[in-house]
Amino acid sequence: MAQMADKFLLSRLARLSCLLLIGLAAYGAILSIWLAAAAALLCGLLIWTTPAMNPGNERIIWVCINRTIALILTALLLASLWLGPASLTHWLYAVPLIAFGLFPLAWGVLLVVLAMATIMITTLMPEAGPARHQLVSSLLLTTAIAGLLVFLREYKTRQLAPLRRTDELTRAASRDYLSADLHKEIQRSEREGTDMAIAMIGLDTHLNDSDLDADIRAILPRIGRFLHSQLRDFDSYYRVADLQFLIILPGNTTAESAAKAEQIRKGLRALLVSQEMDLTISAGVAGLNIGDDADSLQHSAANALRRAQQQGGNRVQSYSPWPGPAIKAIGGLQHD
Repeated sequence: MAQMADKFLLSRLARLSCLLLIGLAAYGAILSIWLAAAAALLCGLLIWTTPAMNPGNERIIWVCINRTIALILTALLLASLWLGPASLTHWLYAVPLIAFGLFPLAWGVLLVVLAMATIMITTLMPEAGPARHQLVSSLLLTTAIAGLLVFLREYKTRQLAPLRRTDELTRAASRDYLSADLHKEIQRSEREGTDMAIAMIGLDTHLNDSDLDADIRAILPRIGRFLHSQLRDFDSYYRVADLQFLIILPGNTTAESAAKAEQIRKGLRALLVSQEMDLTISAGVAGLNIGDDADSLQHSAANALRRAQQQGGNRVQSYSPWPGPAIKAIGGLQHD
């Protein structure tokens, strides 16, 4: 609930700030203060392209647009040192916060250093007034405060990392822990001489099915709850992509895991039908073989899933490394 409140308040604050900056840009244009108007408009666009305004802005294209706007805004603020208005130079205090907030740490440091170097060069010019020296000292203080905030953010991220094992929508374990957990299960299986398999389950959709994105996102929590209800206490499942999950099944042979995946496939299919969503489910199953590691086992399951979807979807495929038919099919449209 607290996290939802934070997002709600941040979204409201972002919208209000964006409207105020656009109004300031219009006011600057009326007064023919074009540099200030452009800076205010860029600030508004900078906020508009952040995830606080729209969760879809987390995509890489919007991240690139957001960082490009930040670079243009920084260049414009630095240009105000020569072109005026003088009051616009005080906006440079926000450069460290923008740099460290929007860019990776190394790029943020580089941007701040370049900005500081530019400002110090302008203070050496004969036309620079005494206010420029005050600007440098104030900007150094702002940079120090921004650096402290970055340190606290990184420290908090590292402290909370062990607690962030679950995906927010589906309650599945995070993909960041998959390789390490799978490696431990493989070692345990080899040490105890037991079977082990994994199943990769995915919705049979295509990239051009953009009209289904909102409905799919709404059903993901129910998919996560269903998966949790179908697994044993010592099984684990991970969200490896937007519409794909990987399940670790210790102690199961490939055939047993394929049968379990078929049971889950039918259950998920029924769940989607009950929500009036005409989508199908496929699964790829791979058992642990001699020489397998976490990466090769995931690769085998992904290949099996891809083969299932290429054959029309709505089925389970089991991967086999042995000569002969490499992949065997289980299930199909006739099961529904």
